[in-house]
Amino acid sequence: FEGLTVAYAEKRGIRLILRGLRAVSDFEFEFQLATMNRRIDSKLETVFLTPDEQYSFISSSLVREIARLGGDVSQFVHPSVASALSQQIATLQPPVRSPSAR
Repeated sequence: FEGLTVAYAEKRGIRLILRGLRAVSDFEFEFQLATMNRRIDSKLETVFLTPDEQYSFISSSLVREIARLGGDVSQFVHPSVASALSQQIATLQPPVRSPSAR
């Protein structure tokens, strides 16, 4: 979607946003975002969830980088996400090879 999350939520009758926090460092930005959303629409609530520690280090940036470099991301994402990511990367560029693979 494009535009404000608040507008998207209002258009669809959404009153609650769930956000994941991997680490304390995520909280400041997420808190600012939630506060701004609530200032725009006082009926919109944000609830923060923390992951199981086995998932706390996973980020979309890291998963994309692993996939872009030809690594297996199946232990980090749902099979449908791994498949879609693989297809997307295949259409964007040839696989990156490490110098030792020559």
